[in-house]
Amino acid sequence: MGKSTVTGRINAIAMDLLEQHPEGLRWSELLSKIEESDPTFHPKTVNGCVWKLVEKYPEKVYKPSKGLFRLVKYKSTIPQS
Repeated sequence: MGKSTVTGRINAIAMDLLEQHPEGLRWSELLSKIEESDPTFHPKTVNGCVWKLVEKYPEKVYKPSKGLFRLVKYKSTIPQS
């Protein structure tokens, strides 16, 4: 995950945010938190990066339910309903 590109920086921020929220973050929350962290990011670039998180990092990120992103390492820490 290179931090030198815009998408690399967005992905790094997304991973940091998911690390801070073991319960996971909804798509809209993740989007707004990334945009708040750096207002220079273009909203469509942020949207594209978040949309592809699971596809790009399947070993790190998963979606336990529609619109919810969590780190794989927290998969068994919170029971699913």
